[in-house]
Amino acid sequence: MTREPEETAPGAEVRAAVQEDLPRIAAVALATGQAREWGGADPAYMAHLLAHGRVAVGVIDGDVAGFGATRRLGGGPGAVSMLCDLFVDPRAHGRGCGRAILDWLWSGTGARMTFSSLHGHALPLYTSFGLDAWWPLLYLRGRVEALPAPAAWRAETSSPGEVAALERDWSGADRSQDHQAWARRPGGASVLARRDGQVLAAGTTGGEGGGYGITHLSLAPSAGDADAADAVLAVLASLKPAGGQALACLPAPHPAVRPLLAAGWRVTEFDLFMATGPDLLDPRRAVPSPALA
Repeated sequence: MTREPEETAPGAEVRAAVQEDLPRIAAVALATGQAREWGGADPAYMAHLLAHGRVAVGVIDGDVAGFGATRRLGGGPGAVSMLCDLFVDPRAHGRGCGRAILDWLWSGTGARMTFSSLHGHALPLYTSFGLDAWWPLLYLRGRVEALPAPAAWRAETSSPGEVAALERDWSGADRSQDHQAWARRPGGASVLARRDGQVLAAGTTGGEGGGYGITHLSLAPSAGDADAADAVLAVLASLKPAGGQALACLPAPHPAVRPLLAAGWRVTEFDLFMATGPDLLDPRRAVPSPALA
């Protein structure tokens, strides 16, 4: 989830991040209120982005004042550059650090997307890079025992390799490294959802504390709207979170939103899906990771 970009006067030098920058990146994340696991203060998350994405830091007066990261989703002409993070230390606001970092990360052309916060600088900055706001990504939290598994559906554990292979067959995108990293999160597990024995959804669950729930779920091409809803409900109903509550991040038009709200789940926050085109994610099928989609 992206937060707090700045777009004013120049003043930041931008360069590729290195391992030695991680403590200062963590400090920036904490200064902006991002203390959660699987964010800028989490070395496992940042190490994954360093290895499989592009990470930049903005340096002002010799100190790291901001950072940003992108991850390439898919390959070939259909590849999408996802902005995973963009944060600036509040003490450096107004010095152009956020825009400079984004200029460095998105210096070329092509399809782009992000999940933007509601921070006042975010939408104007991202629209200046060719993105439009299309729909809200809802953070839904609730009790899993309120969700009986849909009839004929069963969720079961799997492996990152099997889940990634299914997603690659269904979508053409190789998310192998992401599924392995997601499965290493606290409580991480690979999962399949079957209807009458047929696998129609595959993904990963996990996360720490209030972030525990569905991390990412991919749907088989043959699955319809009812299947999209039932797959989410089946996976959530199979979880055993501490305290009984779990998280699902869903596009507002997703078919699972209505039954979750009817079961007493609540929207606790939301981001905006911003992209260079509305078809980069299907809001009736996608169950994305806000950090890595």
